Amino acid sequence: MSITQEKMTAIAQAAWRIRRYAVRMGEVQGQGYVGQALGYADVLATAYAHALNLRADDPQWDGRDRFLLSHGHYAIAFYAALIEAGVIPESELETYGSDDSRLPMSGMATYTPGMEMSGGSLGQGLPIAVGMALGLRHRGNPAFVYNSMSDGELDEGSTWEAAMSASHHRLGNLICIVDINNQQADGPSSKVMGFEPLTDKWAAFGWHVQRVDGNHLPAVVRAFDTARQLTEPKPRVILCDTLMGKGIPFLEARDKNHFIRVDPPEWQQALDVLDAHRP
Repeated sequence: MSITQEKMTAIAQAAWRIRRYAVRMGEVQGQGYVGQALGYADVLATAYAHALNLRADDPQWDGRDRFLLSHGHYAIAFYAALIEAGVIPESELETYGSDDSRLPMSGMATYTPGMEMSGGSLGQGLPIAVGMALGLRHRGNPAFVYNSMSDGELDEGSTWEAAMSASHHRLGNLICIVDINNQQADGPSSKVMGFEPLTDKWAAFGWHVQRVDGNHLPAVVRAFDTARQLTEPKPRVILCDTLMGKGIPFLEARDKNHFIRVDPPEWQQALDVLDAHRP
């Protein structure tokens, strides 16, 4: 499916707003997983402003595509995408991480409309996605299941058991997205547990594999479209290489961006940088 320049600009603007929402939520608490949100914004914008079939006013609509946030600590990024999609009102942004908020600091399905699973224990998303995809197929529901996960989850045996199961069951309605930013709590992901060559590994498990620059929007859009349009009955994975802190140079340059704390004036400086480069 060809994308018009007007549509591409609209997706780029959605990514810009997602980054901005995430920074504003970071400012509310003075800290957070903002680096991931900035790096992953282009992927989330493609999902929520282009690819996903959903109804903002009915998050539990049975015909919706399911988007699972396996990496629950990315919740700040996901909330920004849900705000952009109109599922959550922008006014709730100021409640992020507060008592009785629908936007807790880690993703909780019981609290947040549009949140399909409670994340936190990494490596659980793909097994759940496999079950969902099997269930939808059994019911004749044509919806897709998207599993969004971090490269740190490649350390988990449950991820690879689920990958093998998805291939065995020929789940053509399952799309996995892996954010490869090479950072996790204990250091560079590739040094905690070497995971390359990733393309070959996923292909060996029977998946259709694409690897793209996750911050190059046209490439991300093409990858999403290819994954949905593939006719071969096999699961699909999109490996997205991203840069933590993308769009804000003084955050991009930090050695450790897994959890960000900055001086109070820097939140406004970050917003000013984003505003100066609005699409």
